[in-house]
Amino acid sequence: MSGAAEVRAFLRARGRRRRRSWSDRYTALMGAGLLAVMAAPVVDRAVSALPGGFDPARAGAGLALIALLLAGAVALARAVGPVGVSAADAAWLLLSPLPRRSVLSRTLLVLAAVCVAAGAALGLALLGALGAPDAPAARLLASAVLGVSWTLGGMAASVLAQASPSREGWTAALLIALAAVAVAAAAMGAGPGQGVLAAIASASPAAWTAAASASAAAAAGLAGRARAAAARIPVRLLLEASSRSGLAAGAVASLDPGALTWAAEDAHWRSRALRSRAWPPRLRGAAAVAWPDWRRLARRPGRLALMAAAAALPVLAARAGGGVPGALAVLAAGALAVPAAGTAGARRDAEDAALARLLGAGPRALLAARSVLPALLGGAWLTLALAFLESSGAGGPLWALGPLCAPALAAGALRMARRRPIEHAMPAVDTPLGPVPTGVLVWALAGADIAVLGCLPALAALAGGVTGPLLAAQGVCGAAVLAAYCAAPRRG
Repeated sequence: MSGAAEVRAFLRARGRRRRRSWSDRYTALMGAGLLAVMAAPVVDRAVSALPGGFDPARAGAGLALIALLLAGAVALARAVGPVGVSAADAAWLLLSPLPRRSVLSRTLLVLAAVCVAAGAALGLALLGALGAPDAPAARLLASAVLGVSWTLGGMAASVLAQASPSREGWTAALLIALAAVAVAAAAMGAGPGQGVLAAIASASPAAWTAAASASAAAAAGLAGRARAAAARIPVRLLLEASSRSGLAAGAVASLDPGALTWAAEDAHWRSRALRSRAWPPRLRGAAAVAWPDWRRLARRPGRLALMAAAAALPVLAARAGGGVPGALAVLAAGALAVPAAGTAGARRDAEDAALARLLGAGPRALLAARSVLPALLGGAWLTLALAFLESSGAGGPLWALGPLCAPALAAGALRMARRRPIEHAMPAVDTPLGPVPTGVLVWALAGADIAVLGCLPALAALAGGVTGPLLAAQGVCGAAVLAAYCAAPRRG
């Protein structure tokens, strides 16, 4: 008997491919049934809320957001792997004589299921953007097929790129194409291209069915090629992807989201050889210690470009049907996330207090020096985002609030970077949606609380109009919050 046959026989007899009992099947069916029952009301409300008329601004913004979501999904799949296995399979089965495709079959099946679920939601969003003037059932089915085809095709392209690193340019070209589609759709929604969007929305159900069929055929072909190419993925890449997947699974299981960002940051810099450059001669003390944060960000110009482009998301969210609440939610998320990109040094100081003491800078001076970069990032992004909102008719001058909110946003970003791990021993709070662990809630609100406190005058200005006293109050409040936070450099 050959080695591969012995391994297959051992696995069939001892666990990996054991025969499933009726209890196993019953549990799986019961779980699927409960999931369907829980998801049915949500899907019913989403379908009943689909618009029947056509709105060019909503259609353009919706298509732009869909293209950006696809680009984000492809980029995430490209960063994660996307094909990986569990730690046990990576340690034993990948290096065994078993056929590679059989070892990866479970992972490929999970990826396909994720693509189907995400694609169905994407198709629903597509129909919500374009509207359903007639035959809503046929259009809903066609849009769902289109969404599944797009997600499955993007995942297949990522698998092909993983199997052959020479095809990395394919996924880069796909990301560029999706970004171009997003820009074109947003421009058509507010410009002379509204006729094109109207023609797409008013196309007959037969045309939608034909487009869905063509997309499904193309996605099936790509998926077939990806399944065949999975057997040729180098073991080194599979082990790296499995390690990243294991870290992500561990972070989710232990409710420690901070581990995900550490893993992503370390994975980015581990594979890069950086050139040594002279230290700026005029930097001394805390400013010199904070300088690596600026260099780290300057070495990633793509991240800066992505931040600048994300300033248009609040306008797109408002036009896509979210209205003022959607725009404010995206605005708040971006105002907290963008400054956090410049707080890697503060995070390392909080994780290793001994290293921070060896740097030769006082804790207050060091925290103040580290606040300059997140303040600049947050203020610039918020100014640009508010300028876009102002240009769309939201009143003004909103852009003046951006620089005045910068200190408060920096304080919130530093608090987010320096917060302690989640304390799972804290009690849970009963809510109508079920028990909510207090430790997770406290961890999630850390940073957002101090940013909201420092931006209270700006929130009042967004609600009732920008006035001179509110601008002055925002400047004083933001500076006071940052000064108070830096004056008490206790972690958390």
